[in-house]
Amino acid sequence: MIALPELGMGCAAIGNLYRAVDDQTSDATVAAAWDAGIRFFDVAPHYGFGLAEIRLGRVLGHRGLVSTKVGRLLERTDSTAAERHGFVNARPYQGRFDYSGDAVRRSHDESLARLGRSRVDVLLAHDLGERQHGPDNARHLRDFLDSGYRALADLRDQGAVDAIGIGVNEIAVCDTLLDAVQLDVILLAGRYTLLEQEAARPLLERCAAKGTRVVIGGPYNSGILIDGSRNAIASHFDYGAPPPSVIDRVRRLEAVCDRYGVSLPAAALRFPLRARAVVSVIPGLVGTDQVQATTRFAETPIPDAFWADAKRAVA
Repeated sequence: MIALPELGMGCAAIGNLYRAVDDQTSDATVAAAWDAGIRFFDVAPHYGFGLAEIRLGRVLGHRGLVSTKVGRLLERTDSTAAERHGFVNARPYQGRFDYSGDAVRRSHDESLARLGRSRVDVLLAHDLGERQHGPDNARHLRDFLDSGYRALADLRDQGAVDAIGIGVNEIAVCDTLLDAVQLDVILLAGRYTLLEQEAARPLLERCAAKGTRVVIGGPYNSGILIDGSRNAIASHFDYGAPPPSVIDRVRRLEAVCDRYGVSLPAAALRFPLRARAVVSVIPGLVGTDQVQATTRFAETPIPDAFWADAKRAVA
């Protein structure tokens, strides 16, 4: 099984998530991450509709560990909308969900071409789950279990990738798939954070028992745990506007951080790694300043007593 570093980089932001980023800034971000010792990069066709993969591959080349995803095939679009699915000024493509075996193989090949790599290390089925698909979820799960998973497993068994799994924002679908197939890796975004400490614990315990490694994405809950309560009006929680109840919990966490002299982002970054099943955390980064701040957060000492008080603050 592949060994994943504790700190990686999520690449949605260099696909222009929420705001347009120029090539110079994107290239500098990836280069700074590499220079800072980050060796694991997570990307997906969905991020900027191929833009993030192209940008990542241009700077990274064949270095480092890369995970990308399957489940959406990119097709040309005539849409002129400046923002589509949260991505601003992205490539003129749109994603069509398809979790079949043929689509998995095609998506993998197309990602390699955009990345300019001969292989990726981890391949994940992206965004399965009822919250994402509603009434179509049963059909997509059936396609994945009938042939998509087999295509992933074949790629792993042939040595084309080192590990396979899912990259999702929902806990329930993780349990559903763990009942049916072997998952080497689960990338769970935004569901196990300093703000949301309890809901995912049974899943994490199950993963630890089964040997499924967990990567935590979205440790800042889309931004609110970076921006804090004072800037909540301009921030995001779970890809949307933060509700008042979330802002209140952030204020309570900030009070705990003040008592211990710990920054909120540092605590948010370090929290997921306390779980035995979690092997890596991958904050989304854009800009050399964010890379530098993240490496500082990762090295911040946090007293053991802090964690108990932080847990009580969001209970």
